[in-house]
Amino acid sequence: MTVHFHLNVSPEACPALVLNADFRPLSYYPLSLWSWQDSTKAVFMDRVNIVSEYDRVVRSPTFEMRLPSVVSLKTYIKPSRDPAFTRFNVFLRDRFTCQYCGTRDELTFDHVIPRSKGGTTTWENVVAACSACNLRKADRLPREAHMWPSVEPFRPSVSDLHQNGRLFPPNYLHESWLDYLYWDSELEP
Repeated sequence: MTVHFHLNVSPEACPALVLNADFRPLSYYPLSLWSWQDSTKAVFMDRVNIVSEYDRVVRSPTFEMRLPSVVSLKTYIKPSRDPAFTRFNVFLRDRFTCQYCGTRDELTFDHVIPRSKGGTTTWENVVAACSACNLRKADRLPREAHMWPSVEPFRPSVSDLHQNGRLFPPNYLHESWLDYLYWDSELEP
């Protein structure tokens, strides 16, 4: 079936928020969004329920459908208990803030105990650091550099990362998503 998109805006402007079967987003940061194509395909494959729709439609010669703005999975996906150790997740755990000076510019990550001194690349030894602090600390121990992280590095839970992700809402939130998201406007990132 050929589907024609009849909108004044590009299709990419109509993503669908993806909720687990318990109506919680699959992830907050990045926010679990599917393209209009992926959400429409999931509807046809009977993998999701449409919770809310845009006022926009897709059409084929024999079919018309409003685009989903919120979908929920029909089958519950058990969230991972342990988040993956990635550069992005380290930044998210540390709230996109240098753990030495507090800036948010030019973030890298730093081994608190340098690898040259036996430090490992683990949650408990890596922190977000701006380029300037990382260069200043170099391959010295915190006591040698007189630089200590503001928060001792730790292995975060998925809940920790979701909570921090809520501090950084996306630039665009469709009104139909707001009942399923818990962004706290009182908290500043």
